[in-house]
Amino acid sequence: MKPVLLVIAHGSRDPRHAATVHALVRRVRSLRPDVRVETGFLDFNLPSVQGVLESLAAEGVRDVVALPLLLTRAFHAKADIPAVLRDAPPQLRIRQAEVLGPSPLLLTALERRLYEAGLTPADKSSTGVVLASAGSTDPEAIAVIADIAREWRHTGWCAVRPAFASAALPRTEDAVRELRALGCSRVAVAPYVLAPGFLPDRIARGAADADVLAEVLGPAPEVARVLLRRYEAARMPSLAAIGA
Repeated sequence: MKPVLLVIAHGSRDPRHAATVHALVRRVRSLRPDVRVETGFLDFNLPSVQGVLESLAAEGVRDVVALPLLLTRAFHAKADIPAVLRDAPPQLRIRQAEVLGPSPLLLTALERRLYEAGLTPADKSSTGVVLASAGSTDPEAIAVIADIAREWRHTGWCAVRPAFASAALPRTEDAVRELRALGCSRVAVAPYVLAPGFLPDRIARGAADADVLAEVLGPAPEVARVLLRRYEAARMPSLAAIGA
C-alpha cells in the first residue's frame, strides 16, 4: 500500500490561504486518485498536523510521506516541521519530502500566471520581471531565490530581479523601479508564493507601479506535479524524480 501523502501548510488567519491549499490538494488528488492525500496546518487552521497524524495512526496507517508546502528550505522546513513530526505517534513511519522549489516546473507555473495576467510569449524580450517572494532570514533561502531569478532571465526575459516582502531586500517596489531604469518596456511582478495572505498582499501593494501583476501560484497544474514528484522521491528514494 502506498504511503499516505500529508501536505503540511503553514496556515493563516486569511481564509484565502486555506481555500487555496485545499484547491491545490484537490488537483493533486485528481492527478493521483490512487494516493490518499491529507492536509494539515502548522498554525491558525484546522486540522492541525498533529491531529491528522494521530487520526492516521488510530486508523492503522503505518507509512506517511510528510510534504512541506514550501518553496524554499527555510526555518519551517528545517525546524518547525521536523519538530512536529518527532512528536507523531510512534507507530507511524514518516518520511519528510523535500520542499517544492526550486524546479523548472515552477518556472513554467510562474509564466502561466504571467500569461493569464495578460502577457504573451512575444512580450518576453521587452518585459522585465520581478520575482517576488515572501522573504526569509535564512541565507540559503535568499540565495535560492536569487539563483532562480538568474536562471529565469536566461529564458528570454528583458531582465529578472528578485524581491522580498519581508526579512530581506530589495522590496517589490524597489525592483520595479530598477527594471524601469534598465529600460524594459514593461514591468511584470510574478509572486513566487503559493497562497494569498499578508505577505502576498504586501507584494501586490509593491506592484502598484508595475504594468502586470500575476496571481499567486496556487493550484497551478505544475505545482501539483512538483508536489507529486517530491512525494515519489521520498517514497522511493532510489527513483528520485529526474528533472524535477
